[in-house]
Amino acid sequence: MSFTKLSDIVEMSDEQKVPFWQVILQEDMRERNVTKEDSMKMMQSMFEAMQQADQTYNPKLKSASGLAGGDGAKLEQFRMNENRLIGVFLAQVMEKAVKMGESNACMRRIVAMPTAGSCGVIPAVLLTYKEQKQVSDERIVEALYVAGGIGEVIATSASISGAEGGCQAEIGSASAMAAGAVAYLENGSNEEIIHAAAFALKNMLGLTCDPVAGLVEVPCIKRNISGAVNAVISAELAIAGVRSAIEPDEVIASMKRIGKLLPACLRETGQDGLAVTESAKKVEERMRQEWD
Repeated sequence: MSFTKLSDIVEMSDEQKVPFWQVILQEDMRERNVTKEDSMKMMQSMFEAMQQADQTYNPKLKSASGLAGGDGAKLEQFRMNENRLIGVFLAQVMEKAVKMGESNACMRRIVAMPTAGSCGVIPAVLLTYKEQKQVSDERIVEALYVAGGIGEVIATSASISGAEGGCQAEIGSASAMAAGAVAYLENGSNEEIIHAAAFALKNMLGLTCDPVAGLVEVPCIKRNISGAVNAVISAELAIAGVRSAIEPDEVIASMKRIGKLLPACLRETGQDGLAVTESAKKVEERMRQEWD
């Protein structure tokens, strides 16, 4: 796609008098030289893969490291508990985010959107929305185009790589994408869509990538929860009429600058942060002993 700013998408949407998602669809058709039907079929297949990954979650599976597996089932049980502080929607978002992250760690099929490490954010939000709000697959597919357009701008103008920009580039990007998608589903305007994305990304600025033992498990899986819940509340802020004081495209530009300022030890190298704690060292030692 050729978009480098969210404002470009909004401008084209307003000029052509088509919804935000349709601008992204048209660009995909042009770039890949495919028909509308082919483009939408591909996006539908991604959504179906998300659904399948969620439906086939196996709580008995453990990752090779032993660090991941089973927590999704605990959160599912928690959702059934009436004595909790959050509503059913967010409880289900939390559950699905962890289930997807654990499935990734256990080598199950997931959709990397935008990365494998952040694979739980968008599915958790959109699958929950579909179930709770009873919307059609078509609406979710449209929301995925919205998410895709936001992700493309971030990838082009900043980064979606933890090694390049820290976890803000992975979970942060996924959260912004999901926030814009939810704002769209809630019948938000173009302005509300991009400000939802801005709120979500602002909340994740500076997030480091410091995986324990170099695995996409700790703290990655639980960070998917934060990204997913952050997306929902960010969309709610925008829909309520609250606006980001910093323009959305400026937030993305700031993420790029911050990513460059992060030292290499906090960008997926495992040289600092949580990756060098005593707990992490014990995990690494246990894994060495088990795998030797």
